[in-house]
Amino acid sequence: MRWFCRIGIAQEGFQKSALNSNIKRISDATWEMINRDLLGYAKDQDIEKGRQIRTDCTCVESNIHPPSDSTLLWDAVRVLTRLIICVKDNYGKVAGFCNHCRRAKRRMLAVMNARGESQRKAAYIDLLKIARQVLDYARAAQIVLATKGGSNPVAMAHFDQIEHYAQLTGQVIRQTRRRIIGNEKVPAREKIVSIFEPHTDILIKDRRETFFGHKICLTGGVSNLILDCVIERGNPADTDLAIPMLDRQNQIYGRYPLKVSFDGGFASKKNLDMAKLRNIKDVCFAKKRGLEETEMCRSEYVYHRLRCFRAGIESGISWLKRCMGLGRCTWKGWESFKSYVWSSIVAANLLTIARAKLSASA
Repeated sequence: MRWFCRIGIAQEGFQKSALNSNIKRISDATWEMINRDLLGYAKDQDIEKGRQIRTDCTCVESNIHPPSDSTLLWDAVRVLTRLIICVKDNYGKVAGFCNHCRRAKRRMLAVMNARGESQRKAAYIDLLKIARQVLDYARAAQIVLATKGGSNPVAMAHFDQIEHYAQLTGQVIRQTRRRIIGNEKVPAREKIVSIFEPHTDILIKDRRETFFGHKICLTGGVSNLILDCVIERGNPADTDLAIPMLDRQNQIYGRYPLKVSFDGGFASKKNLDMAKLRNIKDVCFAKKRGLEETEMCRSEYVYHRLRCFRAGIESGISWLKRCMGLGRCTWKGWESFKSYVWSSIVAANLLTIARAKLSASA
């Protein structure tokens, strides 16, 4: 087993970093299958039947610094410069190359500390000029790798890495020119907020706070187990997620729940009608949005019970973020982001099941 996991066969064991790297290799699809097996066990042990559920959305942040156009340009310049220096040291001279990192950092700080718009714009113009020059150096470095590196795997890896960051640098330059030079408001879907985590979305919650990460939709049960999770790209409306989350419960348990409770953002007449067509007896939205309590549930009493029940998902989300690390993903890449979220959920469910078993035996 140690040989298969590439953690050595020595008797003294291995470091925790080796174990963590193997855990990171598990895909999000595998984590989801593991979680469904846990739900099957919880059902057999009468811990969670999935008859009454509650659903809400939250944001998991990417591991990036607060983005701005100036810091993105500075990141692009220093990363490409580091790769070009590596090519120069190992494969030969890069035509016209000059290290502009110090100048780029000064312009970045000048943008951040500018006292007026004219000073800020002048610093941005020079920073854009530096970024374009470094991008030209990167293309020259790729020519060196193609001619002198040949089919060397290390040279090919360097070539691909430079190509990856060069494309991101070009995107950062374009969005900065549109915003600073052209005074254009760039849509969130067309922006990049990190060259290290380019998959990151811009999420504005209730027109108050802005988050940089991904929106996830969670479904919980009476036992506080997390029954399901969907990790979204972009920022879809909650109203578009209500019915798909119910259909996923049908896939997990082979039936729809009897009672469901949603956050107010999921509320709509269409969602209520479609949920009722799935033979769900009581559908509670935390905010009515023109719907009557008796339309959603069999009585006002049932509505208020489900509305109070829904609040429990908020504490569950808080617990996941405080104790299971779900507030911020520290793994790099989109695939690893999904794996990180699911691994946190599986860890939380294992602890919840263990507590339920201890309570039952006490």
